[in-house]
Amino acid sequence: MKRLSVLFALLGATPALAASGPFFSFRNTDFVVLLAFIAFVLVLLYFRVPGIIGGLLDKRAEGIRNDLAEARRLREEAQEIYASYERRQREVKGQADDIVANAKREATAEAEKAKRALDESIKRRLQAAEEQIASAETGAIRAVRDRAIQVAVSAATEILGKQVSGNDRSATIDKAIDEVATRLN
Repeated sequence: MKRLSVLFALLGATPALAASGPFFSFRNTDFVVLLAFIAFVLVLLYFRVPGIIGGLLDKRAEGIRNDLAEARRLREEAQEIYASYERRQREVKGQADDIVANAKREATAEAEKAKRALDESIKRRLQAAEEQIASAETGAIRAVRDRAIQVAVSAATEILGKQVSGNDRSATIDKAIDEVATRLN
């Protein structure tokens, strides 16, 4: 309630009620305020303050226009750069895909080549092993033959030595040696 009464007191105390006497008198505060206001406006007009303020506002507006134009230009430039980076990214991605595909093809080709080389190496080793086995087999057969011949010759010599006389023995041995020699060759 106290607040409401203060509000009514403020609304009721208008400046027109504060002035006393005739209006065109220096004792009337309203007249003095009017004269001060007119003098203030004349001083502002004399020093061309509205023109200066208008010029400052125009400069400010021009600065804002320039800033907006620069912002538009920068935005367009940024969009161009962004688009070029996107194109470049697509190109690099395509190149990377090509590199990966080439690497896979090369790896497959190298694997096939290595597989063929391994197969050939295995075949060569098998062939060499078979040749070694055949050579060892031939050597073993020759060794067995030689030993059999030696045993046969010694057995024949012993038997013939008991059965045949000295001269006959020598002729028979020579004949047996010649026969063995012809069979071996």
